[in-house]
Amino acid sequence: MASGTTSDLRNGMVIRYNGELYQVVEFQHVSPGNWRAFVRMKLKGLTTGKVIEDRVRAGSDIEIVRIEHRPMQFLYADGDSFVFMDNETFEQLSVTADMVGDNARFLKDNETANLVFDDDTNTLLGVELPTFVVLTVVETTTAVRGDTATDISKPATLETGAVINVPGFVNEGDLIKIDTRTGAYMERVRE
Repeated sequence: MASGTTSDLRNGMVIRYNGELYQVVEFQHVSPGNWRAFVRMKLKGLTTGKVIEDRVRAGSDIEIVRIEHRPMQFLYADGDSFVFMDNETFEQLSVTADMVGDNARFLKDNETANLVFDDDTNTLLGVELPTFVVLTVVETTTAVRGDTATDISKPATLETGAVINVPGFVNEGDLIKIDTRTGAYMERVRE
């Protein structure tokens, strides 16, 4: 772990704040006239996923945590855990559902995800899916004639079991691109 000040903050950086690990989502240096300058931070907890906002005096010390991203292949779900394999050593690692979080609904067998480790202690901090994934629609309702001209959405079940809203023109068997950060439909993909 490295020591720094608020001037070292960058988006995406991981810091230890109030004893917990947080990723900096956004920060802003504020200098309100004749008052003391401060830094407004928006932080996302790595273990909880909870987003907090706080402000600290400009120039305050912060503890920067070095992290390592290891690409690993998702093999299968085993009850309440997910099994990943290191692509270089072929070592398998079981990860709890809490650690994977809500993005587990977009995990597809044999896909690669980044497992995030604390570089100093080698402890697992979280699982990052690719920003976009392509999945097949396995079940959805058929659009009624005329509905495709307007912005009508309908629920669709994907091959991973996730249910998201898609435009009316999407049919069963279509490949669609999904933003894993929001769980939103992006576009239909041609094979």
